Amino acid sequence: MEATERIAVGLGLSRLDRLLDDARRLEADGFDFLSCGEHVFFHGPTPNAFVALAAAAGATSRIRLLSAITILPLYPPPLAAKMAAVLDVVSGGRFDFGIGVGGEIEKEFVAVGVPVKERGRRTDEALEVIRLLFSPGRHSFSGRFTTIDAERLQPGPVQEGGPPIWVAGRSEAAMRRAGRFASVWMPYMYTPEKLARSLATVRTEAERAGRDPASVRGAIYAFTCVGEDGAAARAAAIEAVGHNYRQDFSRLGHYLVAGTPEECAARIGEYVEAGATAVQLQLGSAPEAEREVYGSIRDRLLPLLREREPGPGAQARS
Repeated sequence: MEATERIAVGLGLSRLDRLLDDARRLEADGFDFLSCGEHVFFHGPTPNAFVALAAAAGATSRIRLLSAITILPLYPPPLAAKMAAVLDVVSGGRFDFGIGVGGEIEKEFVAVGVPVKERGRRTDEALEVIRLLFSPGRHSFSGRFTTIDAERLQPGPVQEGGPPIWVAGRSEAAMRRAGRFASVWMPYMYTPEKLARSLATVRTEAERAGRDPASVRGAIYAFTCVGEDGAAARAAAIEAVGHNYRQDFSRLGHYLVAGTPEECAARIGEYVEAGATAVQLQLGSAPEAEREVYGSIRDRLLPLLREREPGPGAQARS
């Protein structure tokens, strides 16, 4: 998505039973983008980002659509390029292609015949292939995992150069990958301080790859729970996210955006000051509390965020 004078705010969809209604609601309520992630196998029901976002595209007309994230090494690269291009076409050029390497659920890699230890190398090659196929004309490619002989991707994407690529992750390898390929670097489970340092590293890698470092923007993926009782909201987020990932989050609460609307706005403000121009929020609450938490985000948090402008780290310093 294009850089704006305000922080872009998105919210993740995960409930397939109400996906279309939720997509329409996010658009009507003024969010800048909606997102959907994926797993082949997980601890509970999960969507596929391409399929879910295609459905959301048909239910909306303005809001942008972000895959957050597509586990890229699970796909043959030309197939991922094809699906992304078609989604860009059917959405009228509203698709942003968020990718990551995954790996926390090894059994899904085993099931599709991809060695989990190869996920980084496969992702790097896939991004080369996708960038090539998103450009006009016929292309050939001979890599370790992919061979293409003078083929053209038809239809091509609507957006020139293809959907903007968001690279997610936490590692040094992910930062290098973002520097080479990304329009947006979107880490998760990061503090604002780590975001600032990593964004500087990403931009250094972009310059090393011959790209304009200022062309890479920052974002943050954050689980959130907003409520009038800040302590209760934080406790609910720790419990919900811990349940989702089947691990104890009691010592990881500083990675969550949880508390009163004012506390959450202040925390997001720290990410903005660190260079984030977009925040991808994912509900971190018990299912029965999701509507109430969403109402607090829409009615209380979103207006506070609309008052903010991008911080000094939004563009690389010359």
